[in-house]
Amino acid sequence: MSSRIDGIKSRNDFAAETNSLSGLVRPDGQRPGTPIEMADTRQTHLPARLMDFVSLTKPEVLFLVLIATGAGCLMASDTLDPSTLFDAVLGTALVAAGTAALNHYAERAYDGKMRRTANRPLPSGRLTPQAALRFGIVLSVTGTIYLAVTCNLLTGAIGLAALLSYLLLYTPLKRRSDLCTLVGAFPGAAPILMGWTAVRDEITLGGWILYFILFFWQFPHFLAIGWMYRDDYARARMFMLPRDDHDGVIAFRQVWIMSAALIAMSLFPAALGMAGSVYLLAALLLAIGHVIAVHRAASLRTNASAKELLHATVIYLPVLLVGMVLDKVAPLYV
Repeated sequence: MSSRIDGIKSRNDFAAETNSLSGLVRPDGQRPGTPIEMADTRQTHLPARLMDFVSLTKPEVLFLVLIATGAGCLMASDTLDPSTLFDAVLGTALVAAGTAALNHYAERAYDGKMRRTANRPLPSGRLTPQAALRFGIVLSVTGTIYLAVTCNLLTGAIGLAALLSYLLLYTPLKRRSDLCTLVGAFPGAAPILMGWTAVRDEITLGGWILYFILFFWQFPHFLAIGWMYRDDYARARMFMLPRDDHDGVIAFRQVWIMSAALIAMSLFPAALGMAGSVYLLAALLLAIGHVIAVHRAASLRTNASAKELLHATVIYLPVLLVGMVLDKVAPLYV
């Protein structure tokens, strides 16, 4: 009898949760549909809806995009030009945010099959697919035009190429081939190159070096995510890891190889005079920390060690880029 009462209570609690705004239980315990709740709806619904649209842009990824774009712009500049920096960062952010929203739209059915993404705005039903599609298109088109007009056509073209290759090649390839990470790394590294071309209006050696730093960085980062959520990806039939690599040997071998390439590439700015000895020291210290994280993850192959590697990559990239920029610009103002 007690278990039956508990079951009824659980169903009632679940109903209250799923009928409340944005799938959240009201903190005051007020039942949906009562006068107080209905009076609060206008004030509560709009912020919740806005936050759902913000989440479509993947703010965590967007933060790294902004850092990469700004670094590319500053490394390409002989003198600081705030207007060019602003235009490059804003335009690239709009394109990246639009791409993320369109990716949410394209993968909404598959997101619903994975525990970590099932509560996203589209699979949970908080936003309609049409709203996400319109939102993504507006951001993407606005960003591309903004870059072409305020920066140059080359930067706008790179942004458009990155958007199309991400959505038309990488996104569908995730359900067909484990080469998706390799393919996705090409548009994924575009922001730092867009920052460079916003200033130079051409792709020179320095721009390519920055591009490949970001290119190689993506492999340990996304393979760590793939290993942490391998069961989720398997349910959605996404090949984010090498096929039939159940023990992770192949995946973490790739992590080692790409991490070695990343560390080697990170030394080129100092070798070519793009940055100085302070950056070189920072790059070497970051390399040591990164190797330790990779060794631990490759040896243990647990979710916890993969999460540590993920955190290490999230620290590595912004610190490396900020160190590079500071080492270049600091002498100009000292």
